[in-house]
Amino acid sequence: MTTSHEVGRRGERAAVRWLRERGYRILETNYRWRRAEIDVIARDGSQVVFVEVKTRKVTAFGSPEGAVDRRKQAQIAKVAAHYLQVRGMEGVDCRFDVLSLREGSRPGQISVEHFRNAFWIDRRFVV
Repeated sequence: MTTSHEVGRRGERAAVRWLRERGYRILETNYRWRRAEIDVIARDGSQVVFVEVKTRKVTAFGSPEGAVDRRKQAQIAKVAAHYLQVRGMEGVDCRFDVLSLREGSRPGQISVEHFRNAFWIDRRFVV
């Protein structure tokens, strides 16, 4: 039996491959700060993209992207602000994307839905 952690890790690896195939340059994976994490940090041209990856085998409990609620968005934004500050990149153009992955019935069968600019954060909220 596959655990949700294993499904998530497979999804993150698939997401990195998917992003690379589309010309993204991967800067970091599983960037942690305090007890929070950003799954993928990448460059898309001049933009830094913070990517939350959600993978599901079944959607009986909702869509993968639906799990990125306001609380999760705020958490991602705080980690992103820390990343930018530590790297001296505070003024860089950035965005928050969500990759929603659904595993099919056959091994290796994954569909990807990309939500560019999935959410915005008021910088005053992050401080």
